[in-house]
Amino acid sequence: MTTGEAQGAGEEAQTEAQERLVRHFVEAGYGGITPPVLQPVEPFLELSGEEIRRRIFITQDAGGTEFCLRPEFTIPVCRQHLARLGSASADYSYFGPVFRLARGESDEFLQAGIESIGRTDIPAADAEVVGLALDGVGLLGREDVEVRLGDMGLTDSFLDALSVPPAAKRRTLRALAGGRSLDEVANAATKEDPHAGLLAAIQGQDPRGVRAFVEDVLSIAGISRVGGRSAGEIAERFLAKAAAQANGGAGLNPENRALIERYRAIEADPDKAAMEIKALAAEAGLDHPPLDEAISLLEERTGFMAARGLDVEGFRFSAGFARNLDYYTGFIFEVTGQGSTATLVGGGRYDGLLQHLGSPVPVPAVGCAFWLSRLV
Repeated sequence: MTTGEAQGAGEEAQTEAQERLVRHFVEAGYGGITPPVLQPVEPFLELSGEEIRRRIFITQDAGGTEFCLRPEFTIPVCRQHLARLGSASADYSYFGPVFRLARGESDEFLQAGIESIGRTDIPAADAEVVGLALDGVGLLGREDVEVRLGDMGLTDSFLDALSVPPAAKRRTLRALAGGRSLDEVANAATKEDPHAGLLAAIQGQDPRGVRAFVEDVLSIAGISRVGGRSAGEIAERFLAKAAAQANGGAGLNPENRALIERYRAIEADPDKAAMEIKALAAEAGLDHPPLDEAISLLEERTGFMAARGLDVEGFRFSAGFARNLDYYTGFIFEVTGQGSTATLVGGGRYDGLLQHLGSPVPVPAVGCAFWLSRLV
């Protein structure tokens, strides 16, 4: 066989594998959907900030409205779902090119995935997505994989149980997501905030009045958004910082930092991790019903995974695992090759996204995406 024939045979095998994956999703009840390649840029900036401009391809229409080539599928699928079905439930699968700058990889690459929107049986839906993801990885010929689990909702509840001030909580979550030290959060209370006077002035004020004030100031300056965030979101940040300042600063006290360090160090199979988190909460004397509910949800999800025949004892739950903070609200996971850090499949729960995109009511949702160029 010549080099050209071998290459052709390889490409044909890849195409067949991808077609098997798509059929697998459709047969599981996830109907195919193909959102337009050209998407309004605003939702991506709002959820990821202006820094994403450096990694996506943007153009303008005749009226100056900005659009971008589709950098991922979840937001486009959710937008199309809202336009068609509103807050009703539906399951989708997709396959096609996405466009974004990535170091060491092509700027245009194929992605496939699934999105389950509107299901209220949260732990069962989470387990189903993980199961379908691993089935799909197997269909693409990869068995040498590792599964890492996390839970943004559980971490959020743990920080609330510690009464971490809002500004410090946000910085703590970002430090966890970036795998960074908590030094910057612990030391934040000793730094003088350049807006200290304004923060003191708005402490205890009517939040609606503060929002109106910020909107008026930005309107006078002719500014609608800053860093991809609306005037209302900016006002919320000021209110959170004012509340933190009123509570004695925006940093982490030594006791909370020590507990968070112990929490982020928990890494075991999901059952053992749940037991360790319970033990830590009991030792710290944390009486916080939302934290108890989050731990119970972790245990229920693990039970549904086991019922699907998944090797939960081989999965690794990492309490300190976090992904895009403005996107994921609960369960998260990623599949990598053994001994590799490159994500082959990644996803999780994003219950706040559809409301952010315009839904008048909360809509639960969970999904995952396959990086086909890394898999095939």
